[in-house]
Amino acid sequence: MSNLKTNPIVRILRSPSRTALAWVGMIVLISLVREFTGVNDITSAGAMEATIRFTIPILMAALGGLWAERSGIINIGLEGFMIFGTWFGAWFGFLFGPWIGLLSALLAGGIIALLHAFLTVRIGIDQAVSGLAINLLAAGSARYLAGVFFTGRPNGSIQVSPPINSISQFTVHGLSPFLSHIAEKHILIISDVAGILAGIVTGVNWVSLMLFLLLPFSAWILWHTKYGLRMRFCGENPVAAESLGINVYRTRFIAVCVSGAIAALGGAYLAIVSTGNYLEGQTNGRGYIGLAAVIFGNWQPSGILAGSFLFGLTDALRVRQSTSVHALLILVVVLTAAYGLTKIKKKDWKGLITNFVISGLVLAYFLINSRVPDEFVTFFPYLTTLIVLAFLSQRLRPPAMAGAPYHKGEESGV
Repeated sequence: MSNLKTNPIVRILRSPSRTALAWVGMIVLISLVREFTGVNDITSAGAMEATIRFTIPILMAALGGLWAERSGIINIGLEGFMIFGTWFGAWFGFLFGPWIGLLSALLAGGIIALLHAFLTVRIGIDQAVSGLAINLLAAGSARYLAGVFFTGRPNGSIQVSPPINSISQFTVHGLSPFLSHIAEKHILIISDVAGILAGIVTGVNWVSLMLFLLLPFSAWILWHTKYGLRMRFCGENPVAAESLGINVYRTRFIAVCVSGAIAALGGAYLAIVSTGNYLEGQTNGRGYIGLAAVIFGNWQPSGILAGSFLFGLTDALRVRQSTSVHALLILVVVLTAAYGLTKIKKKDWKGLITNFVISGLVLAYFLINSRVPDEFVTFFPYLTTLIVLAFLSQRLRPPAMAGAPYHKGEESGV
């Protein structure tokens, strides 16, 4: 418990105001990195647009994980629900249009999540095993269904669906050119903020906007409604919740179904918005990264947004410029050294030295090499995930009974 109280990253993620200040500080640091390295693509409107496209699917997976785990059920099957979302979204999107595709993915994810809920809530089998079963079922089912329904269609095969009609976008015409003009001036901080805002108001997809709004809507339900209080109570102490007349089974069933539905929307977004068709393997582990974003965010909406954005940013930079990844090494140097300085107050000299050694090695690599290998750029998002989990997984507080089996009438939920 002491780690929870003293770790500065945890304190930031637990407070929306501190999270907001952290966002401001990060923008300032990135602006300084851009100015120092001359890699202007880091905060360009194009980079921001790409970041949004990569963030939304991860955010949907993370939001689905938040719903399930706050009720006490670990949803390892987020990747599987995303895979189901890609197939159902693509098939029904091809037949009836993209909006019907999104709705079909939502319904399919919720219905299939009933299986996960039945196995974990009613039967009480290991939640990780059930989630892995969902992932295997999704991968096999998607390949089988693609072979049956996509093969023989125009431009369709067992690995690719026929193309799906695109959804319209909008641009805030009075604001977008103005912000883009300021961004091109490359003024410290001002141009960086303008570039980020330009990416937000330029070529905005309606689906991206609607899915993003699920985050504040979910936060309102989970923290400001009677159902949300009951659901979080079930995740903390289901025995006490039952004694107060809360139907733990029903509450968890609803939470898991919502979890699967939201994650499936993330998969449908990949198929309908990002690529315009189903591609075998297009989720590419984003369900697992979404699960990591839940841990990164300390099971808080503001935190999972920060985690999803971080992973989305690294993914976006990966596909744009390898020089951007090289420039961000400076950011790693600064953050690692700053984290090391927090060890002084606790007199953790070993931690201080370790962080400064890592910071020095990264700085040396940056100075010696003018670019990073393409293989490392490809691995960059996953490396970020591993580093985040390594630093935070032991210092965060998950719902007390997340992952523990519960049977009605038992004296203990463990």
